[in-house]
Amino acid sequence: MFSAFFRALGQLGDRRFRRVVFLGILLALALLFGVYVLFLQVIWWLSPDTIDLPVIGPITGLHTILGWTSVFFMLGLSVFLMVPVASAFTGFFLEDVADAVEDRHYPGLPPAMPVTLAEGLRQSVNFLGLVIAVNVGALFLYPLVGPGIPVLFWAVNGYLLGREYFSLVALRRLPANEVKAMRRRNRWTLWAAGTLMAAPLSVPILNLAIPVLGVATFTHLYHQLADAGR
Repeated sequence: MFSAFFRALGQLGDRRFRRVVFLGILLALALLFGVYVLFLQVIWWLSPDTIDLPVIGPITGLHTILGWTSVFFMLGLSVFLMVPVASAFTGFFLEDVADAVEDRHYPGLPPAMPVTLAEGLRQSVNFLGLVIAVNVGALFLYPLVGPGIPVLFWAVNGYLLGREYFSLVALRRLPANEVKAMRRRNRWTLWAAGTLMAAPLSVPILNLAIPVLGVATFTHLYHQLADAGR
């Protein structure tokens, strides 16, 4: 597991890796900006520009106040959403990352099964929905665990990342039923590897490279597990 991680880390400077990181961040920022504009428009539709408070009297400019408040709200929300959104978009470019790893480290392999645009879109949407749903659910548990919040964050996201990244990589080489069986046999290894990916999610800037690093790590891990199972 650690060898897979460090081999992936050593390839982060690869041109194809940088391209995927850039595209994932660019698309994620565009989506988050679009969500913010829509959110701001809803605020303007639903709130009055002036309210009349007892004793104080009328207060004007409420739209402006709520608008500026929403900026800070979206900045805080983006801390939680930027990584899963960037991860989802990275699913569109999985082939580039996995191919770059296999070209350098596994040159004798036969061509992988291509991931169609429809399948890549389905996987990305499913992954995004799953990550957001589970993390929103975890938000309700965070107050109960106190100082254990980082551990819960890593455990939840480690499970998700391990499951999804392995599936994304393995489906290029195996039918879905074999991927499920292999994932079941190695579930603890995959969870541990996913947790290794989840730990840097709380580190700004570095967390934006995690989708690419995760795909690269799990490409190595898949081949290691496949070789061990032969």
